[in-house]
Amino acid sequence: MRKIAVIGTGYVGLVTGTCLASLGHEVTCMDKDEKRISSLQDGHCPLHEPGLSPLMQSNILEKRLHFTTVLREAVERAEAIFIAVGTPENEDGSADLSYVKNAVENLSPYMNDGTLVIIKSTVPPGTNQAVRSWMQAISGRTFQVVSNPEFLREGSALHDFFYGDRIVIGHSDAEAGQILVEIYSKMKTPILQTDPLSAEMIKYASNAFLATKISFINEISSLTEKLGADIEQVAQGMGMDRRIGEQFLRAGIGFGGSCFPKDTKALIEVAKEAGHPFRLLSAVIDVNERQKNLLIEKALKRFGCLRGKRVAVLGLAFKPNTDDIRQSPALSLIKRLHELEADPIGYDPVVKTLPLCPVSDTIHEVLTGADFAMICTDWPSISDLPLEVYENTMKEPVLFDGRNCYAQEAFQGRNIEYHSIGRKPYKGLE
Repeated sequence: MRKIAVIGTGYVGLVTGTCLASLGHEVTCMDKDEKRISSLQDGHCPLHEPGLSPLMQSNILEKRLHFTTVLREAVERAEAIFIAVGTPENEDGSADLSYVKNAVENLSPYMNDGTLVIIKSTVPPGTNQAVRSWMQAISGRTFQVVSNPEFLREGSALHDFFYGDRIVIGHSDAEAGQILVEIYSKMKTPILQTDPLSAEMIKYASNAFLATKISFINEISSLTEKLGADIEQVAQGMGMDRRIGEQFLRAGIGFGGSCFPKDTKALIEVAKEAGHPFRLLSAVIDVNERQKNLLIEKALKRFGCLRGKRVAVLGLAFKPNTDDIRQSPALSLIKRLHELEADPIGYDPVVKTLPLCPVSDTIHEVLTGADFAMICTDWPSISDLPLEVYENTMKEPVLFDGRNCYAQEAFQGRNIEYHSIGRKPYKGLE
């Protein structure tokens, strides 16, 4: 087993470090945030990720997982160092590599000869070579840099780590690549070894393709709604074609989170720098931004003016099983409601505070007296809510469903007005 350091205890770093410890490695996770590290040392997981907290605690007890704020302590004994710091987007959409550069420059003086540096952060093609240059200017040590992009979905990260579709290892030295193969040797996941540039590109291309698939079905949903077709039936028929597949064909109010929007924009910038205007991906982003406003457009068409309307916003995280609100469509929707002088109040089973509007602990409280409701995230507590709750609590049972949680047949005979995505509205008992 290897002695491993993980730099960064955000989502990717903490999941990666915990899972590597579960494979039997001795892992030290390092972060500059003293409060965060102190909490982690006490066994408190700062993320809402199913299964992560007990797995982290068990590895701490087994003394395979450690946390520190001291960089030297983390890397001076490490045989392999995973860089898992953030790469947020710059104003122009490109990836900000300052955290990566800062990490590798600071750790370089402390690492031993022969250390393997693994880039786990999502980075644009060419970063592997840049990291080599930054380290060579400082280190004076022998080392290898390998690209190993992550493919973790929030809400199912442990499953994705242990049972993913592939492990990608981008290297320019076969011996360095073999060390990483050995680190993952207990896993049965297929391993693809490539050059570093291709490994970096695989990550961006994968996320951009999935984002494209989402925007495509959302464009189709707009057309089906105008024609009077049903997007659920259309998507089902498309998904039965094995060349297409059923995943990511759920029409809705767009994608959010920390990956799809950021990585798609970053790839557009990479293409621009290479002299290739990526028009398709620019359209993907445009469609997604438009989709976030779709429920507002439907509400304006229905009510005309939203001033003074109490609006129940159901679901604040960008997807179920996470507390991540980054780029969440709900935030765009709430901001627009404020601009229209409406009175939004939010509910989410995990997200409990927002700077934009009050958040209630119970869905019944949010719905009570509401002029209309908007579903933004298909948490089970929302998608499984009995329809009579809307009828019995709301001032007027008007529901705008941004995730198509309900079958339209469920509304027959009910006094609920139901507007969804890519389907005919149900006007209630008229």
